[in-house]
Amino acid sequence: MDQQLKVPKRVLSGLLSSLSAGVVPRVGAPYIAMGRSEEINALADDLDEIAEGGSKTRLIIGKYGSGKSFLLQLLRGYALEKGFVCADCDLSPERRICGRAGTGLATYRELMKNLATRTSPDGGGLAGLISKWLDGLSSALAAEGYLPDTPAFDAELSKRVYAVAGSMEGQVGGFDFARVLLAYYRASVALDEEKKSRCLRWLRGEYTTKTEARRDLGVGGIIDDDSWFDYIKLFALFVRQLGYKGLLVFIDECVNLYKIANRISREANYEKLLSMYNDTLQGRAAGLGLFFGGTPTFLEDQRRGLYSYEALKSRLSDGRIAAAGGYRNLMGPIIRLKRMSDSELLALCHRLTDLHGQYHGKKSSISEEQIRHFLTLCLDRAGANEMITPREIIREYIGVLDVMLQNPDADYYQIVGAALPSLQKKAEAEDGEGDDGGFDGFAEFTL
Repeated sequence: MDQQLKVPKRVLSGLLSSLSAGVVPRVGAPYIAMGRSEEINALADDLDEIAEGGSKTRLIIGKYGSGKSFLLQLLRGYALEKGFVCADCDLSPERRICGRAGTGLATYRELMKNLATRTSPDGGGLAGLISKWLDGLSSALAAEGYLPDTPAFDAELSKRVYAVAGSMEGQVGGFDFARVLLAYYRASVALDEEKKSRCLRWLRGEYTTKTEARRDLGVGGIIDDDSWFDYIKLFALFVRQLGYKGLLVFIDECVNLYKIANRISREANYEKLLSMYNDTLQGRAAGLGLFFGGTPTFLEDQRRGLYSYEALKSRLSDGRIAAAGGYRNLMGPIIRLKRMSDSELLALCHRLTDLHGQYHGKKSSISEEQIRHFLTLCLDRAGANEMITPREIIREYIGVLDVMLQNPDADYYQIVGAALPSLQKKAEAEDGEGDDGGFDGFAEFTL
């Protein structure tokens, strides 16, 4: 295998297991990134804009298995390397944009659970984020000549913590947010682990009553279904104060909003989505990027999709000029995923062959001709040009590689259930021979 594609065994195991099960891999996605260069470049430009203090909302739209979730995970990994803080979650019947009975708050909690940085790429990075901030302040003071454990050191450290907290007090929910940060700092100084745990509980949205929060932390508010996005905006400001480039939020499986049966509840979620979209596009959420993944039905259905909500339809629908000319506009809020080209799918199969061989320590016996034959079988199905997805091809191809590995004496064409191309050609030639010039059983049939 090519040395520059040497992949750790642990990454390979998770990558191939995820792909064979039809699940988007959480690690190792760059190793199988093929095509999508236009979409990736457009999203990379978004990150540059967010790093400069801007904000952005994008909707990645594609059929099931078309690669939208993969693209989101690819962007997430790229952003972590570039110095962003990322949070991601999948919507479900229990997790929505807004709703009563904690369904909106459940989304916030999942985002906080999956909060990731470059040093904590698998999530759970909230505590490390705050601790790193305090350690960074202490190191900066020591570098400036302040001696640790002296009154001057403690006074200057408190001053800088208060400066960061104070910069957020003017935002919605900022006063309580700042109070909790200060409480966490004081608990760190006093080595009070229980108090630190309470602060993290509040930041994760785990307090259910204001009375409990006031008793434990002395704050008058809590994070709830109605206010959770205000605190996402505060986190975006906070991480920029800590030296990160911004906060990116990835919300996938948005089709679950389309599936909400109750019209009032569904439209409430769309209204909240509109508010989030407006905040990012109007500069009220500095350093925040929102990336949603959904299906064409979720977007375009006139009865239950986003286009059923007129305020969103007028903002998200394709412009008449671009639509009439058949052009793609990757600068708009919508990125529609087109089918990967045949050459990109072929390159993907080659990459999967290499990774599969590396993981099992044995080069695959499949030949170039057989790889092309496999793709031809997939793409020649009725409707495949529009309906075939990378997920289907990847799952079936890894299945073929697994069977060939476990049955070294088996013939590839027997495994895929297809005749040898040479036999097919011979049969076609024989069908065309004869006195009548070939079969013409319907010659007498007329309408």
